Amino acid sequence: MLITPAHATPAKSAANLSQNATPRQVAESYWRAEAERNVQKVGQHYHADAIFMPPGERLVGWDSISKWYEATYRQFQGVKVEIVHEIVQGNEASFEWQATLTDAAGKVYRPIGVNIVRVEAGKFREVRAYFDPRILG
Repeated sequence: MLITPAHATPAKSAANLSQNATPRQVAESYWRAEAERNVQKVGQHYHADAIFMPPGERLVGWDSISKWYEATYRQFQGVKVEIVHEIVQGNEASFEWQATLTDAAGKVYRPIGVNIVRVEAGKFREVRAYFDPRILG
C-alpha cells in the first residue's frame, strides 16, 4: 500500500487546478481561459464526457461543446465575466454573473446570467448556463 505524505502536492488537472478544487476555483479559472478566447484552455476545465447546456441546447462531450465555444469566439472578440453572487453546496454551485462581450464591430454587450455547475476532480462534469440567448444572434 502506498501512503502519500501529508505535505505532498495533490494531483493537478490540465488546467493546473487541484483535483479537489472548489466550484468557485474551477469557474474563475474557466472564465480566465474564456477571456483569452482559448478553446483549448476552456476545454481543460471540462471532463471529456461533460454535459453543457446553454439556452435551448444540450451538448454532451467536449467534441460537441468545443464547437459551441468556437462559434461564440468567432462572434465575440472580447469576453470578460465577473461573478456577482454564488450559492455553493459541496461540489455543486450556482454563479450569478455579469459579462462584458465585444463583437467584431466593437459593439459592447453586457448580459447577465446564471451558471449552475457540478465539479468532479477539478473539472466541470455539468454546466447549465441561463442567459438571454438573443445575444448570440
